[in-house]
This record gives sequence, C-alpha cells and structure tokens, in this order.
Amino acid sequence: MRTLVKFSLETAATNAAIKSGALANLIGSTLEKLKPEAAYFTTDEGRRMAFMVFDMKEPSDIPGIAEPWFMATNAKVEFSPVMTAEDVKSGLERAFG
Repeated sequence: MRTLVKFSLETAATNAAIKSGALANLIGSTLEKLKPEAAYFTTDEGRRMAFMVFDMKEPSDIPGIAEPWFMATNAKVEFSPVMTAEDVKSGLERAFG
C-alpha cells in the first residue's frame, strides 16, 4: 500500500545525531530500505521534518522503519495511506459507478 511516513525530529536529539554522523546514516539506510517514490526534507513548526512516500508491504514493517528514528532523534513518526489522483478517480468510480 502506498504510504506516507512523516518524521518530526526533536531538536536536541537530532543536533547530537548530526554531530555524530548518525542522522546521515539513518537517512541513507531508510532511503535504501524503503526505496521511496518521493522523499522530502523541510521544517514544520520549528522542527526538522522528513516525508517519504513508499510501498508498505506489511504492517509488521512499521517497527523496523520507526524504531531507528525514535532511538536516534526522539522523533514523532506517523504513517498514513495515501492515494494518487488516479487512485482517487478509480475509487470514486467504484464507489459511485
């Protein structure tokens, strides 16, 4: 299922992860693991943020994705199913014929 994962990083823990090189390694390993169709990095409400859209194969994948971010950056991690415009169109056609 196409899934959006949002990482909201705690500043002090992330500062330490940047200084140690752990954040660069975490980003790299996450990109390698998820092979996202899109990945964006920004700020929101004064916190560093990462957004990635990827194909989640199994719900049991969640701990392997989230736990490294919890441990390295004290992140808030949220997963949401997402759709493309084509997915919405198809779903509406099925729902309302």
